[in-house]
Amino acid sequence: MSETKLSKNSEGTAPAPGNGTAAAGATPAVDPRLLVREEGLAGYWTDFKRKMRTGELGSVPVVVGLILIWAIFQMQDSAFLSAENLSNLSVYIVGTGLISVGIVFVLLLGEIDLSVGSVSGLASAVFAVLAVNNGVNEWLAVVLALLTGAAVGAFHGYFFAKIGVPAFVVTLAGLLAWNGLMLRVLGTDGTINLDRDGLVGTLSNHYFTDIAVAYGTAAVAVGVFFAVQFLGARRRTAAGIPARPLSEIVVRTAVLALLAFGAAHMLNQYRGMPLALLIFLVVLVALDFVLKRTSYGRKVFALGGNTEAARRAGINVELVRISVFSIAGTMAAFGGLMIASRILAANQGAGSGNLLMEAIAAAVIGGTSLFGGRGSVWSALLGMLVIGSIANGMALLGIAAAIQYMITGAVLLAAVVIDSVSRRTQRSAGRS
Repeated sequence: MSETKLSKNSEGTAPAPGNGTAAAGATPAVDPRLLVREEGLAGYWTDFKRKMRTGELGSVPVVVGLILIWAIFQMQDSAFLSAENLSNLSVYIVGTGLISVGIVFVLLLGEIDLSVGSVSGLASAVFAVLAVNNGVNEWLAVVLALLTGAAVGAFHGYFFAKIGVPAFVVTLAGLLAWNGLMLRVLGTDGTINLDRDGLVGTLSNHYFTDIAVAYGTAAVAVGVFFAVQFLGARRRTAAGIPARPLSEIVVRTAVLALLAFGAAHMLNQYRGMPLALLIFLVVLVALDFVLKRTSYGRKVFALGGNTEAARRAGINVELVRISVFSIAGTMAAFGGLMIASRILAANQGAGSGNLLMEAIAAAVIGGTSLFGGRGSVWSALLGMLVIGSIANGMALLGIAAAIQYMITGAVLLAAVVIDSVSRRTQRSAGRS
């Protein structure tokens, strides 16, 4: 067994060959989390420096980048951080953000889905034709639109998992095919306008003006976060493994409370909590739970880390792959409905333009690795905040869209470079 692998022992010590006792004169490796708890603030600072040195950057680069973006645009135009502008930004990012959440699942496998833009347009067309042109109940039309996305995603997953067609190829074919089907579904209508007061129209245009909704949402988020952290620490302590002390949990909860109640206060200065943002946050929490707290989520990460090892561990690789692409299709359909809700129309341009690139870029910029096995659904939120802020700030300053695309491309390249360097540094440090 190599020295690197020995340092990864779950108990924090490197077992010696033979009877498992430490060799004479050897210094056993100590779990850095134990040192952090013992040394207080100095320990946390040392641990932070260790993580930066070994490439465990997490969301630090994107958070720092977002702060810089906001600071620059605020200095250029004082309206950027106004309650109205940030509220509009929070609604703008939802549609593409939902699509990006599906991309996160696919990226965790180390694959890509190029069809999500076309699938989002197809779903909005299916809903509009059913609900507006044919008078189908809107709830039923929404369900059928989402099922369309799920079926399309499963179709892609089948060809990838069962037939062996590369995901890049099958989803590229889907990009063309589903865009053509969308045009066919819309027919000669071209554009179908949606009712602003209808079910889908309400999704992006309804605001909870009662201040209790925004503050209540913040309170629930903070309370649930504290409960999950506290109970998780108790379980880890009972199992005899390192756990965060209560003081750290309180500090983390306080930081979240500051952000959550600050955001709630800002939203209440304009029109209150947007329904679209609330839906987005609920979806993120639900899918984050699926990825981090269920056996299915562990299987997704396992496939992204080492497919053959996952297969030998008894994981049904084909089924997980198909389900992941089906989730991506469902989220693309959901995002398509939210975009149609925001513009109050389903048209032939739906799903085209830079939508696909923004959805993929958001996931990568937010911290999900292109190489698979590492990421979080919250990457979609962080990444969309970066992309949306760039677009919004440049619109306020009257900067041409061409410059916006170039800057977004540069940010995406920087994110991929950071990811690549981070992985290389972790391998050098023996943590890959």
